[in-house]
Amino acid sequence: MELILTLQCKDQPGIVNAVTSAILKCNGNITENQQFTDPQSQIFVMRTRFETDETETTCHQILARDLTRFDSALTLRGADRKKKALVLVTKEDHCLRELLYLHDLGELPIEIPAVMSNHDDLRAVAEGHEIRFDSFPDLGKSEQEILISAAIEKYEIDFVILARYMQILSQEFCESMAGNIINIHHSFLPGFKGAKPYHQAHARGVKIIGATAHFVTGDLDEGPIIEQDVAPVNHSKGPDALVAIGRDIERRVLAKAVQLFAEDRIFLVGNRTIIFS
Repeated sequence: MELILTLQCKDQPGIVNAVTSAILKCNGNITENQQFTDPQSQIFVMRTRFETDETETTCHQILARDLTRFDSALTLRGADRKKKALVLVTKEDHCLRELLYLHDLGELPIEIPAVMSNHDDLRAVAEGHEIRFDSFPDLGKSEQEILISAAIEKYEIDFVILARYMQILSQEFCESMAGNIINIHHSFLPGFKGAKPYHQAHARGVKIIGATAHFVTGDLDEGPIIEQDVAPVNHSKGPDALVAIGRDIERRVLAKAVQLFAEDRIFLVGNRTIIFS
């Protein structure tokens, strides 16, 4: 079997040697390895994929025992175990369609037990892919989050994807899922806040537009950035053209961020991310 190990701790001598030695005790053969030390925080991060004929439980026991002196945040999972994502949407469908399309192709290594929404507009999209769709159009925010939290527990959700979910999550909910909620927004924030950002951008004559995928925190649209992309535009592009270009960027950027998370390639260091490609 193949296992993926992630490790994060304060940089100190001997970490790599200890990890490789522990993997050897697991009868492991390393097939992929990346490591980095953040020069500002001196935080060391490492992602290692290895083959072994031992069980995941045995390997975890060996690694936890041999690496305990580094006081590290350590995770280990089978490479074939897909993370479970709960997708939240409102009315716009481009990001949801991209996720479901890549999911159907097997190119997005996640499971999607359910899609939830504060409107009923995208029911046919989700159910057309044989995925459960639950909506709560008549409930307030607190009641909505109670249902979302119940679904997270019921389906054993690993992370939440806001695929153009046009609701502000409460501080309490953000903290309960810290580092496990991914959002997508146009890159104009905080320059063009509020309604119709692409119309605001057109009025200012912008020369590039883009999108940003980031982790959600209690500070609106201020969470650690995961993935970004831009496209050049000129005076010939009206607001509708900018919206269309923006939708294309948004769906691609969100899908890439989800893939990186699903493959354990993202490390949070303060308000920044370290990402292994």
